[in-house]
Amino acid sequence: MKKTIGIVGANGYTGSELIRILAFHPYVTLSFLYSRSNSGTRISDLYPDLTTVCDQVLTNQTEEVDILFLCLPHKESQNWLTQNPVNDETLVIDLGNDFRLDGNFENRNFIYGLPEIHRKQLVGAKSIANPGCFATAIQMALLPLAEKGLLNEVFTTGITGSTGAGQSLQATTHFTWRNDNISAYKTLTHQHVDEILQQLISYNNKEVNLNFVPWRGDFARGIFTSSTMKTDMELEEIEQLYQDFYAGEPFVTVSQRAVDLKQVVNTNRCVIQIEKSGNVAVIHSAIDNLLKGASGQAVQNMNIAMGWEENAGLNLKPIAF
Repeated sequence: MKKTIGIVGANGYTGSELIRILAFHPYVTLSFLYSRSNSGTRISDLYPDLTTVCDQVLTNQTEEVDILFLCLPHKESQNWLTQNPVNDETLVIDLGNDFRLDGNFENRNFIYGLPEIHRKQLVGAKSIANPGCFATAIQMALLPLAEKGLLNEVFTTGITGSTGAGQSLQATTHFTWRNDNISAYKTLTHQHVDEILQQLISYNNKEVNLNFVPWRGDFARGIFTSSTMKTDMELEEIEQLYQDFYAGEPFVTVSQRAVDLKQVVNTNRCVIQIEKSGNVAVIHSAIDNLLKGASGQAVQNMNIAMGWEENAGLNLKPIAF
């Protein structure tokens, strides 16, 4: 029997991406799609790309399900769970940032859901905090070095598509502003820095100084980051370190060829490339912010927690043109 799914905040970008994936997942069925603002509306009327995928009507009523995804704005998941108690046996996966730094909430302890480092803890978990999009891309680029205690000062730039800002229209997501335009924002103060450092420091066993400058890109989806640091290691040594660290990972590729966003958009994959000149190394990483950076990774976490094949529902091809 298939497991039942509820999606809270199904009208947003991450919610609609979950629907797109889960509608074809072999082990689940969508029971309810929750939305306060669009209750009574068919999801396919909000997202015409779902017309042939799902025609369920959004509701403001919940029901008991096996697996619950929370796709709410940041800082709203705790309130929702407080007002809508969930069965202890229900797997709850939060795509917001409420439980990433402190996973303790009432009788639940949320596991940080980056499968490449927390896979063992995720098996059988009932509460999972899905990582942030930039946090995922940057950690994937730096974790192999952190595991060896090789991180000190890192300078990272990263560019993200407009979907990273959510569905609500803002001045900086309007087409006429984004088109042919790039800008920096939250320089050195991005909300994902604390999340990144919490994980890196636990692996690095010493302080890491991360200087992160995020950029807004003039495209819809995808994240590309470049992390620069000094090291005396040879390029071949670093590449071997990364190949060994990610050996057997179903969604990570360490490439010796140049990375571009179109290799990962519409997939749950992360592609990493390393370059070096003199004693300076640059680690590039690319992901789809809505998939490996959000909904795809949430499904990957669900698959691990439930004991299913990790790639179930996630065999997605990149969009090359």
